[in-house]
Amino acid sequence: MNTHCIPDDFYFEPLSDRQVVARFDGGTITSDGGALLLAEVERRTAILQRLSQCFTDHRDPDLIEHTTLQLLRQRIYALALGYEDLNDHDILRSDPLLATLVGKTDPTGQDRLRPRDQGKPLAGKSTLNRLELTPSDATAAARYKKIVADADAIDRLFVEVFLQAHATPPSQIVLDLDATDDPLHGHQEGRFFHGYYGEYCYLPLYIFCGEHLLCARLRTADRGVAYGALDELIRIITQIRAAWPQVRILVRGDSGFCRDDIMAWCEAHEVDYLFGLAKNSRLLEPIEQPLADAHARYLGTGVAARLFVELRYRTLDSWSCERRVVAKAEWLAKGANPRFVVTSLSEHAREAQALYEEDYCGRGDMENRIKEQQLWLFADRTSTALLPSNQLRLYFSSVAYLLLSALRRLGLSGTALASAQCGTMRLRLLKIGALVRVTVRRVWVSLASSYPWREVFASVYANLRGDSQPGVTMVT
Repeated sequence: MNTHCIPDDFYFEPLSDRQVVARFDGGTITSDGGALLLAEVERRTAILQRLSQCFTDHRDPDLIEHTTLQLLRQRIYALALGYEDLNDHDILRSDPLLATLVGKTDPTGQDRLRPRDQGKPLAGKSTLNRLELTPSDATAAARYKKIVADADAIDRLFVEVFLQAHATPPSQIVLDLDATDDPLHGHQEGRFFHGYYGEYCYLPLYIFCGEHLLCARLRTADRGVAYGALDELIRIITQIRAAWPQVRILVRGDSGFCRDDIMAWCEAHEVDYLFGLAKNSRLLEPIEQPLADAHARYLGTGVAARLFVELRYRTLDSWSCERRVVAKAEWLAKGANPRFVVTSLSEHAREAQALYEEDYCGRGDMENRIKEQQLWLFADRTSTALLPSNQLRLYFSSVAYLLLSALRRLGLSGTALASAQCGTMRLRLLKIGALVRVTVRRVWVSLASSYPWREVFASVYANLRGDSQPGVTMVT
């Protein structure tokens, strides 16, 4: 393989008689000046502080320079800022702004014990890698990997963050379930070829309530999409009802989650459900006439036509009882498009058309939340050899989402970016060029004067700071 030397100077198109020359000699300049807002979110919510309590650190405290909380802050802030690889931290470890956000007393790194580490206040890739690869049974006798994650505690944390985001309990919530493919390009533990997706992948399960992430469970792809979903629902609903005993809950998902054990449990525990239902000949038979009527209406108007039909239905052997089914008899330009949903909601509680068009179709927004996770926060960066460490990476990505979601909820309310997705928040609020200067008493962050979203930034800052005194912008 050919090697390429990095030149000292980069020459670009001249400006009249002036040469345009670029160099990497700017010193302590960061491209992530807006990350200060993430630290404000953490100050308000303590998400990372609580996450650190889900780990047991068996290291000798007299021999470490990076606490568990600092390592988690470094890794998760970096994910939120767009740095997906541990290799990135070989350069990021010298960033004084990130070191400030992480909570390093000396963000210049001059207080490091070993001369080779001085000037590098943060952990390198190897230290972060040991954090991710620590097995669940590690003890103080382990040689390197000694920071053990408590997966059950992390799972509870997601629900706690959701509960604490509400000043008062809502009267009703909707829990959306969905699975997605996580492509694998190596020989990770549990890899399996999935016929529908046509690739080797994991099949993670997500549960959201609106924009709030409640569950991110990494699963192998050799099971159905509903595998483990009931256990997760029981865990989450039990925790929610312990805090909000009167809340009404609707569970929603596509036909992959239409399983008798899930529906029967919901019926037994006063939880409503709304699931897609795969079509079959027995379901299609009673809507033949409505489908013909929709076809005739389409031919007469040239516009897609749909009718809704109420059914009482029970499978031949897999369902334990008869249930309400709503059928959509629709005719499009491409032909018939019948669809079915099954629900515990009565006809009196919700009529057929609204049930389908508003309630069931409303679950589509969850796909945007999953895309945010995978496209912007690297939830599919499950490239370690072991399934548990890949689950931990998924947790880190999910916590980065919690931070950005809290930034959207707490900081962006009332601004032009109130409904911005994670990628837009990163681009417009976090990626700000800034000069960082560290003095004896202050860390000065000089943000780019030409930054075009200054007013929004100021509004977000005011929202996050609340009644706090101005001028205190650093968190340790």
